[in-house]
Amino acid sequence: MRASHVKRAFRYRFYPSDAQAAELSRTFGCVRKVYNLALAARTQAWSRQVRVNYNQTSAMLTAWKKTGELAYLNDVSSVPLQQALRHLQMAFTNFFAKRAKYPRFKSRKKSRRSAEYTTSAFRFRDGRLTLAKMAEPLDIVWSRPLPQGAAPSTVTVSQDAAGRWYVSLLCEDSCVQPLPATDAAIGIDAGLDHLLTLSTGEKISNPRHERRDRARLAHAQRRLARKAKGDGANRAKARLKVARVCARIADRRRDHLHKLTTRLLRENQTIVIEDLAVRNMVKNGSLARAISDAAWSQLRSMLEYKAQWYNREVIAVDRWFPSSKLCSACGSLQQKMPLHVRTWTCDCGTTHDRDVNAAKNILAVGLTASVCGAGVRPQRKTPGGQSATKQKPLQREP
Repeated sequence: MRASHVKRAFRYRFYPSDAQAAELSRTFGCVRKVYNLALAARTQAWSRQVRVNYNQTSAMLTAWKKTGELAYLNDVSSVPLQQALRHLQMAFTNFFAKRAKYPRFKSRKKSRRSAEYTTSAFRFRDGRLTLAKMAEPLDIVWSRPLPQGAAPSTVTVSQDAAGRWYVSLLCEDSCVQPLPATDAAIGIDAGLDHLLTLSTGEKISNPRHERRDRARLAHAQRRLARKAKGDGANRAKARLKVARVCARIADRRRDHLHKLTTRLLRENQTIVIEDLAVRNMVKNGSLARAISDAAWSQLRSMLEYKAQWYNREVIAVDRWFPSSKLCSACGSLQQKMPLHVRTWTCDCGTTHDRDVNAAKNILAVGLTASVCGAGVRPQRKTPGGQSATKQKPLQREP
């Protein structure tokens, strides 16, 4: 069984010195400034029906550096600034392809603090990473080894809202092995009482990570709300405490989803899921918090990219398919099925658990779509056309 060469980002925490932290903070600020200047220039040009591409913004950057007002851009490495222009170009490419909304300006307080370095702006030797404009290597905590002989192609340094510093190394990993083929297939029904219900009858409990820390989060948010608005030190400390609680919740949620998705893909060749419109579902005020905590979109994303790694198949069936109303035994369709009904009996005499029945129906229609490409019901509106995973298996790499 051959190994598939995939690009993987390995993220590690590091602890910068005061000089390194100051240099990186300056770089983050310059990256944000260049991005916003280029976006403003492209927006003004667009209002005149003139298109500006990456090469033109790169020339603008050279001119900006020669002005007295923006001369400080010369104090940081030029590579992260050029990468910011490339990211803006990709944002416009996605916008014109109707895959994303119009690019937005980066905020000093809310936007992600990050900078991307290519091979010309860092040195990686003997497990020591040194960035441009720095004399000493970063103090990285190597929580796991890089693949044997891996050479990072890009390095992304970031600082999260909780003040933690991370470095992400993008490498080609030749150690990813396709899993042995199996005939097992499951349908998955996502829920809130149980995070997932499988067509086998297994129900995976919902850890409700946010609820476990809700009291601590509420306490920290109340303390933050009492602080005077502005850039005061006390408000910054209170904001940091809120961010640390949120980071703890997000870390636990991500760890649980990684373990769960890896287990499902190891045990099954085909996984059928629903194409849920989570963005619309969180508009329900009474359920928005629980839906966000369940992280169904993150779960699906992990399933899809890991399926490509391990030579598995993920199929998404149409969100309008009446999986809960359909009897998995005789195929009869019920007229109504309120949410409070958790078990019901069909006219054929079969008693169903609502979620298990839905998972069985999702599996059946997903396998049908995989074999013959038959649709269940067309999606009503999708920006840019039909989704690539709509009732179709993800394309596996050869």
